Amino acid sequence: MTDKIVVLSACASPEEAANIARVLVEKRLAACVSMLPGARSIYRWKGVVEEETEVLLMIKSSRGLFNQLRSELERMHSYEVPEVIAMPVVEGSERYLAWMDRELVEELEP
Repeated sequence: MTDKIVVLSACASPEEAANIARVLVEKRLAACVSMLPGARSIYRWKGVVEEETEVLLMIKSSRGLFNQLRSELERMHSYEVPEVIAMPVVEGSERYLAWMDRELVEELEP
C-alpha cells in the first residue's frame, strides 16, 4: 500500500473544475488533476431526484495532504456539499509515484 490517494470531486462547470485543479496543483496539494467532462450524475438533493452534467476531477495526492486538500477544495467549490471522496492507491508505477513525491509539498503547513 502506498501513501498516495486519488480524490474524486464533481464540479458544475469546466471553468470551476479548471480553477480548482490549477489552485490545487499550484499549492502542491495535488501532483496532477485530470478533468473528465461530460459526467452525468443522478442524485437526490433536498428530497428531489436531480440529473446534471458535471466535470469529474481525479485529483492525485497523498494521505498526509488530504485535510489541506479537502479544506481548499471545499473553500473554492460552488456546491453546498461538494463531493470529496479519497481512494487509496494500492500500487503504482515506481517512476510515477516518485514523480508525485517530487510534486507534492514535503511537509504540512502549521
